[in-house]
Amino acid sequence: MNFPEQLKYHKEHTWLRIEGNTGTIGITEFAQSELGEIVYVDQPNIGNSYKQDEVFGTVEAVKTVSDLFMPVSGKVTAINSGLRQEPALVNSDPFGEGWMIQIELTDTSETAKLLDAAAYRAITQ
Repeated sequence: MNFPEQLKYHKEHTWLRIEGNTGTIGITEFAQSELGEIVYVDQPNIGNSYKQDEVFGTVEAVKTVSDLFMPVSGKVTAINSGLRQEPALVNSDPFGEGWMIQIELTDTSETAKLLDAAAYRAITQ
């Protein structure tokens, strides 16, 4: 199982990559493996704002639907529209082509509440 060191992790299995004031968010390899084959991703509208820990969408697998939780507060600036045609990208490349949304971070201090790779690995075992 892959736990990229440069990412921050939410306890509800989303990841955050920060570049400047932009955050890219997706679900972890652990989450997608637990869900199974992803068949649909419900993404928010560009411009929507969310607080840390709020639900911003859902992923639907063959047998279940799971909420997506915001790792930090922010305003949605982009969505991965490729997931509409190919939601299985979340399974095949959860940390790359399977990203879900990008946000403009509104409170960078919230990243202190997130897990590093070692801490996230520990809660998945």
